Amino acid sequence: MVSSITRTSGIVGGSASEAEGLGKGIESSFGLNLMPLPANPLFGTDGIRGRVGELLSAPLALQVGFWTGIVLRNYATQVGPVILGQDSRNSSDMLAMALSAGLTAAGLEVWYLGLCPTPCIAYLTSITDAIGGVMISASHNPPEDNGIKIFSANGGKLPQILQAEIEAGLRGKISPIAKVSNCGRHYSRFELVGHYSEALKKPLNNGLNLQGMKIALDLAWGAAVGLAPSVFTEMGAEVICLHNEADGDRINVNCGSTHLDILAATVQEHNADIGFAFDGDADRVLAVDNTGRQVNGDYILYLWGCHLQQNQQLPDNLIVSTVMANLGFEKAWQQIGGNLIRTAVGDQYVQAEMLRTGGMLGGEQSGHILCRHYAVTGDGLLTALHIAALVKQAGVPLNELVDQSFQTYPQLLRNVRVVDRDRRLGWQDCQPVQQAIALAEAAMGDSGRILVRASGTEPVIRVMVEAANAELTNYWTNELVSQVQQHLMD
Repeated sequence: MVSSITRTSGIVGGSASEAEGLGKGIESSFGLNLMPLPANPLFGTDGIRGRVGELLSAPLALQVGFWTGIVLRNYATQVGPVILGQDSRNSSDMLAMALSAGLTAAGLEVWYLGLCPTPCIAYLTSITDAIGGVMISASHNPPEDNGIKIFSANGGKLPQILQAEIEAGLRGKISPIAKVSNCGRHYSRFELVGHYSEALKKPLNNGLNLQGMKIALDLAWGAAVGLAPSVFTEMGAEVICLHNEADGDRINVNCGSTHLDILAATVQEHNADIGFAFDGDADRVLAVDNTGRQVNGDYILYLWGCHLQQNQQLPDNLIVSTVMANLGFEKAWQQIGGNLIRTAVGDQYVQAEMLRTGGMLGGEQSGHILCRHYAVTGDGLLTALHIAALVKQAGVPLNELVDQSFQTYPQLLRNVRVVDRDRRLGWQDCQPVQQAIALAEAAMGDSGRILVRASGTEPVIRVMVEAANAELTNYWTNELVSQVQQHLMD
């Protein structure tokens, strides 16, 4: 714990019946009605996420805040604050205030940070006496979406068993048992973001800096606009910024980690050493090398893994990734004595496997990178700083490091939009789609692999095909996408 970051007041306990009254009467107290909840679980692979005004609303956020507060209190050894932050979406203010109202109704103190990256919430939750953290963001999703991410007191994603308890409360299946005698308080604690900024730079302050490097940053009009440029500048880099204002109408739109073309062109135009693109809440990052070539999470893991391996900081030479990790990455890592464990898609699964195995480095091809030497969760800014420092230490351009690493197998990922939630989540029961997958797997044998899954964060079915040659990849991707469109789309 950091002793200088303390609570501002205490919360006194009371009767369980008072808490139950709050639980049942919170909607009417605020004059809001909660829309019927969908039959499927609210929590996906990264919290609750959906279209604002449909799934996500102020009444729902109010209830989520209340039940999050109740569950966090129930499992806390002592009552502390909840840290709350948001990205730049137009709906984030509304949802933040509704969540704060629910949390204070549960008798908790709220420390509100305003605009900040998701990893900032995780970090500050882990080093203070906070009993949890909440971030309002839909990460890389479009502006009309939003989401609620909840963190435990240790800064990790809230365990699924506790998510289930929150959802049970939302659905009226349980009553509050925590003692609440009065409402909590809401405090603006914008200054705490500075502690996170210092923590990002601290591991690199042992004589290492980024002086002499020209770095381009695509901030996606999102949560890192006020922080990333100053951090890189303070480390000595010359910084070129794109999409560097908080803009709720344009967050992630044709920019950031899902659209690297503008960043690539900017790197080439300015002869930059490297470019980094963040998503809307800056918990993930992808890179562009000095030639404008895209560098995804597989290459970031490989390069960082080699660096840690050389410094004997990688137990069992283990990297934890997901089923999306490219076969070329896996084979190259194994050839230098490395071990790779794959998990389901989602950084929470990667993190859980890292904790189970003692792994110190893990992540996703999409740019969620977790290094437990320096952070408790995936952190785009931290990853970018360390990769930039790695390039400077190597003394060779990033494109050369990439060329010396591995060649990827041709891989295609297609997203098929399926708005009907029941049909999307029940895709495994669709026999024509299953038959098409089985046919493709049999035809490719050991020369490729297929992954079809429902996204946990967007209304899409993801179809990924990877094969030894591009012809096979293209053919079977088109075949499978056609089957999904024919049998699962409205």
